[in-house]
Amino acid sequence: MHLQNYQDKQVDDPVLRSQWYVVALSDELKERPLKITLLGEDVVLWRTQDGKAHAFKDLCIHRGSALSLGRVVDDCLVCPYHGWRYDKTGQCIKIPAQPEHLGIPTKAKAEGYSCQERYGFIWLCLADAPNASLPYFDEAEREGFHTIICGPYSIFAEAPRVVENFLDVSHLMWVHEGLLGMPSHAEIPEYQVHEKGDKLESDVIRIFQPDPDGRGQVVDNDYIYSVLNPLSAHFYKTDSFSGEKPNIFAMALYTTPVARRETKAYILLARNYAFEAEDRLFQEFQDKVFKQDESIVASQRPEALPLDLREELHLTSDRMAIAYRKYLRRLGLSFGVA
Repeated sequence: MHLQNYQDKQVDDPVLRSQWYVVALSDELKERPLKITLLGEDVVLWRTQDGKAHAFKDLCIHRGSALSLGRVVDDCLVCPYHGWRYDKTGQCIKIPAQPEHLGIPTKAKAEGYSCQERYGFIWLCLADAPNASLPYFDEAEREGFHTIICGPYSIFAEAPRVVENFLDVSHLMWVHEGLLGMPSHAEIPEYQVHEKGDKLESDVIRIFQPDPDGRGQVVDNDYIYSVLNPLSAHFYKTDSFSGEKPNIFAMALYTTPVARRETKAYILLARNYAFEAEDRLFQEFQDKVFKQDESIVASQRPEALPLDLREELHLTSDRMAIAYRKYLRRLGLSFGVA
């Protein structure tokens, strides 16, 4: 029964299992192994002496103990129960209780996952062969931009609901009144959404914003929203009234489905202005904005995002959300949707 319960919480969605997810900040993984959960799967992260991160299923093949409770010795992950040592490939190279002449059973391996680091994050893919690349954040790679991390934020909601909220321009005037919008400027101008390869991108949408980044400066911002993959999205907004070199504020949202109705959200912010301002000002502003969103998104019913457009009422201002739902349906997503 215990094994059945363990298996039941895992998410069997081939579309999502082939994607890359942020599962931890790079700074979180130090000398000790770190346990994370992705799509209901318990995973242990650990580092070898060269600083490289590795990821195994958090399960020792011997008696099912959590490898995350162990330690790293001589570039091996040591099981806390009987001292079995697994090298970075997952191969068990030492069983202390086993007489040396008997050798190591061929089945004595830890199941490994693809793992890499970028933008200060540790990324993980559960598929044997990932069929997608890491979602690219152009502004973080460009000269003249300063990039910071916000979060992670935990929310009891399905990841597609979190992403759709990020793409929803018409909520800014109500949920974030006085910051990202005002009810007196609630009308959304006409815009279209375009398919660009395996991504979606909106036209420019101009929004009046009393305080768009925490510095208290009123501006009209030109937004462009993008969907990067099933559970990641991006926007950049340009203050077209700031002179020859417009102020650009870009944000990437990476949602990580921990389990059903449990999501972590990681955010990257990049800007090409106000370098003298403390990063904490922007981070605290984003903390406040996410907190405002959290209660709304967690309250939505049904919890799963309806992909049948007849299930909810849609307006022209919802074109980005409509395109996102159609996109998920084309991909064949089954987790977090209805």
